[in-house]
Amino acid sequence: MYSGRPWQLVVAIAACLVLVVTGMAWRSIDSLRSSLASVRGLSLGDGEDGAVDILLVGTDSRTDAHGNPLSQRELDALRAGEEVANNTDTIILLRIPNDGRSATAMSIPRDTYVEVPEIGMSKINAAYGATKAIRRTELLEADADTSEAELEAESTLSGREALIESVGNLTGVTVDHYAEIGLLGFVLLTDAVGGVDVCLNAPVDEPLSGAKFEAGVQTLDGSDALSFVRQRHDLPRGDLDRIVRQQVFMASLAQKVLSAKTLSNPSKVSQLTAAVQRSVVLDSDWDIMALATELQGLAGGDVKFATIPVQDINAMTDYGESLVQVDPDEVRDFVAELIGREPDGSETTSSEVPAPDIDPSAVTVDIANAGSVSGLASEVSVTLSAEGYLEGVVGNYTGSGVGTSTVFGADEDSDEVRAVAAELGGLDTASDPSLPSGTVRVVLAGDYTGPGSSSYSGSSTSDSDSDTELSPAGGTATPAPPGPPIDAGSDGPRCVN
Repeated sequence: MYSGRPWQLVVAIAACLVLVVTGMAWRSIDSLRSSLASVRGLSLGDGEDGAVDILLVGTDSRTDAHGNPLSQRELDALRAGEEVANNTDTIILLRIPNDGRSATAMSIPRDTYVEVPEIGMSKINAAYGATKAIRRTELLEADADTSEAELEAESTLSGREALIESVGNLTGVTVDHYAEIGLLGFVLLTDAVGGVDVCLNAPVDEPLSGAKFEAGVQTLDGSDALSFVRQRHDLPRGDLDRIVRQQVFMASLAQKVLSAKTLSNPSKVSQLTAAVQRSVVLDSDWDIMALATELQGLAGGDVKFATIPVQDINAMTDYGESLVQVDPDEVRDFVAELIGREPDGSETTSSEVPAPDIDPSAVTVDIANAGSVSGLASEVSVTLSAEGYLEGVVGNYTGSGVGTSTVFGADEDSDEVRAVAAELGGLDTASDPSLPSGTVRVVLAGDYTGPGSSSYSGSSTSDSDSDTELSPAGGTATPAPPGPPIDAGSDGPRCVN
């Protein structure tokens, strides 16, 4: 059975905020907060870079957010078959500056070929499911009597962690919050607002997704909307055109949720609340009230959509697997420009802080791993030792949470601190008076993508899988032409393929 399910997570979150915008009782807000499915133990950032970065994930799960199987009637309404799977076929990184008056949603194609922690090179939509399966097997091998509930919880946590880290390594952005929604949620949210308007350039009839629509503007209910955003066959740009459909649908749904007709209708508010309660999983550190306050400015429609740059939409491994090829450095530079910060890719350092000329043999480097990649501190230490630096204490970080990789020294402006920061791709620096002169400490967080990391070009940590030869499926590379600009403030739905 063909699968490919995009979801509207921007509005799934906005639905939580409806209770605040409409001025409902605090008791109702507390009730919503207590009934939401949440996940603990994820390695996330803290938003210290001036924005909140949210990873929005759409899964093809056949359960609700609380793990309850869907009814046969609900499965039939989805038109998606009953095959159990754990793919994340929609991956969006949503960045909201701290003033909350704008947002940028960056889509990552599901077949993007990336380095997945502990696995090697893989399609990014498999990071969650493949890691989950591996962890489940490990748990059973360690203890065959492990309960099903423990297996599910532990393996799912590992899958989510792998996806979060894969996205962070690819984009250079530390994920601060995590939101996930399954098949049912998409239908429930769409139906809760009375359907969503879309527009097609031409009629379609594609049986694999069930998409059969006329050209022009039309209003789709949940089941038809699911078919609309599932289709990728018979589209000029394949999965990238499907992403454009996701984006225009999200923009239209955002307009519908934030409109006066929805916010002033108690019945629709109640339906949205019920849909969120049953369908959305959030990380446990989210403060719904704080997020509501930050996002009220989004009612003006200032939500922009973009897709990461793609080198070849028809690449293929040497063993025949079709995939989307990207250049991680190009992706990180694109994301940096999109969110308005200086690129800090592995090949260049900031012109404002040039790397000083020092004797590395006079500098001892302690390295502490504050992320979730096993062995990263050792790999980075090996890299620095090869450049002549003296190896200090290498191990795991035992302090409080760290969201950004940082180089510490007695004086953060000293030549040795600046040199090590530049050597590792332009890391942040900070002072720690407890460190002796000639010693620096590197704390590696989940955002680290410099030398010694698996995502670094030329890294020594890549598994043999990363050496897989890629070739164009048709003999020549097929770069992706840009899609149309999408935002949530347009007048009416944008017509798409």
